[in-house]
Amino acid sequence: MVFDMDILAIVLICIIVILLIKIYLMQKAAGEIGEGVSQILTEKTNMLLTISGHDKQMRKLAAGLNTELRRLRMMRCRYEQGDLRLREAVANLSHDIRTPLTAVCGYLELMKQELSRIPEQEETKAIARYLEIMENRTNALTQLTEELFRYAVMVSETQEVVLEDVVLNHVLEESIAVYYAIIKENKITPVINISKNQIKTRLNKNMLSRILGNILGNAVKYSDGDLQITLADDGEMIFANHASGLDEIQAGRLFDRFYTVQTASKSTGLGLSIAKQFTEQLGGTIDSRYREGVLYISLRFPGISK
Repeated sequence: MVFDMDILAIVLICIIVILLIKIYLMQKAAGEIGEGVSQILTEKTNMLLTISGHDKQMRKLAAGLNTELRRLRMMRCRYEQGDLRLREAVANLSHDIRTPLTAVCGYLELMKQELSRIPEQEETKAIARYLEIMENRTNALTQLTEELFRYAVMVSETQEVVLEDVVLNHVLEESIAVYYAIIKENKITPVINISKNQIKTRLNKNMLSRILGNILGNAVKYSDGDLQITLADDGEMIFANHASGLDEIQAGRLFDRFYTVQTASKSTGLGLSIAKQFTEQLGGTIDSRYREGVLYISLRFPGISK
């Protein structure tokens, strides 16, 4: 009887050991699957999942995930090819439009010059008013065409991004100086708070200048007359202004392509979309929020040092 109990104990111990080994191997396989999925989703690679274990169920799970990864890769390729064709089509279209549009602008200018030579009458006043409307619409179309062309060319993922050491304080100050006259023309009083510490990181200076310029241009469109610009010690840049013409939903959609609101009739809806694209290419984050009538746009980049 004692002998039987010893055999039973040994069998139970063997079963427990086998189960522990099986659990260990399954956990190892699960970890390999998790790491593989994370690497495949974050990197552009043709790798598939491989596991070192021979557990039938785990290998079946890996095979099923590989099937879905192949499908996801195929969908991503289709998306990238379609996005590339769309950018090429937009670039070609905007290029084709610019030539006749330039001619239209030239003819409008000639008509204004000819009209200025005619004695002023009620009829000439009406014609001048119509010409002004046509000129405004043509200028808006020209701006949209230029933005379309720049967007199609500049947001291409194949574009090489050259990084350099930059001081955020200096780039921000330069951008404010460029837009200061426009800000004052729109009767906006800026309040500028820039950290006294030099905030350094590695970015593409031209792209950063474009990002800041588009954000400042957005503030000019929506501000009720104020603008607060802050560069904190941790490198976060915040642009805040009262914007009674917006609400939370509209503020959340400002980064959407071609999205505009009625208060920004001259907007193409591409400025902040380009800013978002460039920010993400540089590894940063940009977001907007709307609280108590104030629009906040915050901008952050990695690798900040003082």
